[in-house]
Amino acid sequence: MNELKIGNKTANVPIIQGGMGVGVSRSRLAGAVAAAGGIGIISTAQIGYDEAGFCTDPKKANITAIKKHIALAKAQAKGGLVGVNIMVALKDYAEHVKASIEAGADVIISGAGLPVSLPKLTEGTDTKIAPIVSTEKAAHVILKLWDRKFHRTADFIVIEGPKAGGHLGFSQEELADADQMDYDNEIRKIISAVREYEEKYHREIPVIVAGGIYSREDAFHAAELGADGIQAATRFVATEECDADIAYKMAYVKAKKEDVVIIKSPVGMPGRAIRNPFLEEVAQGTCKIERCYGCLAKCDPKEIPYCITDALIRAVKGDVEHGLIFAGENVEKVDKISTVKAVIDDLSAGFYSGEKNTFHILPHVV
Repeated sequence: MNELKIGNKTANVPIIQGGMGVGVSRSRLAGAVAAAGGIGIISTAQIGYDEAGFCTDPKKANITAIKKHIALAKAQAKGGLVGVNIMVALKDYAEHVKASIEAGADVIISGAGLPVSLPKLTEGTDTKIAPIVSTEKAAHVILKLWDRKFHRTADFIVIEGPKAGGHLGFSQEELADADQMDYDNEIRKIISAVREYEEKYHREIPVIVAGGIYSREDAFHAAELGADGIQAATRFVATEECDADIAYKMAYVKAKKEDVVIIKSPVGMPGRAIRNPFLEEVAQGTCKIERCYGCLAKCDPKEIPYCITDALIRAVKGDVEHGLIFAGENVEKVDKISTVKAVIDDLSAGFYSGEKNTFHILPHVV
């Protein structure tokens, strides 16, 4: 199948594993994906939650963990590509970017806001950068800004659709009508916008489609729309290599369609998660905030309904009754714990090794 070339870096398969915090995608998962030929992504969001001193100095613990987990993943990757997902909304965004570069991250993917300063922060390095966008407007804004202010463009683009898990770049109203949205057309428009900058900079800018990518059929459909690769996250949670506790993974296996809900996150964005007693507590306003970890740039503990750091840490450690479990819309399709290799092999079957953007779907192997 086609390789995914990002500048001078190449992944053997055009598959990126989506970044998932807190602690869901760290070195074990990212390293396994990279070793299997894809691009493994570590989420830096409160990555140091289990480091000594996290409660007293979370910033230091996170920087330590970023460097540690990138090193561990790269050691496991067998020469494959390892990157990070860094939320723009993080209070220590610039410090996370710097630490990731120092540790040798191959790529940085950045969303939950527009990564306006990312080119400046990565200037003079070989780390490739990509914004996450959900609309043609956002793509135009960030690409035009990078072009005008930094005289450069993105190394690749990640388009995240309305069926993704975690924080979403859509309104509550848009998400309520996600099935009625003609998002395929939006993807085509974003790709067209990106091609303008390919022509200006005389280089390829791979476009990666994310959000609801679960099967080889989804991969094939993304390729038909003109994408150069896909990003999947939910499917990689239910793997042996995922860094989350087994109870977290089993929450995915057990989830039904009606269990998936849209919530309001303290980040200020809608999010998709699995319904559980914790979300009922949030709805009743009975959650207590015991401490502030300083994770988000725009967060006032006096105004938010719950601490997202505490909620995500409880979940990743296995307390799935009292934690926040982000998941994509297709989580209902997860029916077992698999392996990274099996997921990569299945998704890869949606592509054909031939001319760029020439694909066919391979039959399922029993």
